[in-house]
Amino acid sequence: MIDLKKFIAKNIFIAILVVFSQLQSQRTLTVGGTNWTVTIPSITEAGNNYIGTYESSTNQIILAASVPLLLTSGKVSMHYVANPTWNSNLILSARRTGDGTTTCVGCSISGGTTYTVIPPTTDIEFFRITAVLALASYSNIPVQLQLSGVSVTLPATSYNSQIIFTISAL
Repeated sequence: MIDLKKFIAKNIFIAILVVFSQLQSQRTLTVGGTNWTVTIPSITEAGNNYIGTYESSTNQIILAASVPLLLTSGKVSMHYVANPTWNSNLILSARRTGDGTTTCVGCSISGGTTYTVIPPTTDIEFFRITAVLALASYSNIPVQLQLSGVSVTLPATSYNSQIIFTISAL
C-alpha cells in the first residue's frame, strides 16, 4: 500500500527541484547598439603623435540582462576577438555608464563603472546582477568603449574587433 502523504511530499519536492533547475538556466543577455568607428585626426606636423585615447558615446552598446529568482546572481563577462585584424598594442576597454532600468525591488547591479580592459579570447568579469526573490531583469544598460594605444608607430591599416558578452551563474 502506498503512503499517500509521502508520495505527495516526494512529488512536490521533485517538482520544486525541476522548477529550480529550470530557473537557474534562464539567464539571458541581449546586446544592442551600433558599431563604433573611431575617427583618428590626421597628423599635420612632423614629430607629433596621436592623442592616444579615444572614447565612444556613453551608450555605444546597450545591454539587457535577466537573472532568475531565488537568491541567484549572474555574472556578465566580456572578451574581444580580432575581426579580422587587430594590433596587440591597441587596448580596448569598456565601462557601464548607468544601471539601466528595472522594476525589480531588492535586486542589484554592481561593478563595471570604471574602465575594464577587455582581453582577447579569455572572458573577464564586467559586472554582476543579483536577484532577490524576484526576476532581476534590467534593460537599457549603457556601455561606453575606450580605445588607447593609438600611435604613429602602429602600421597604418584598418583595425577591427568584435566584443563578445556572456552571462553565467556565479
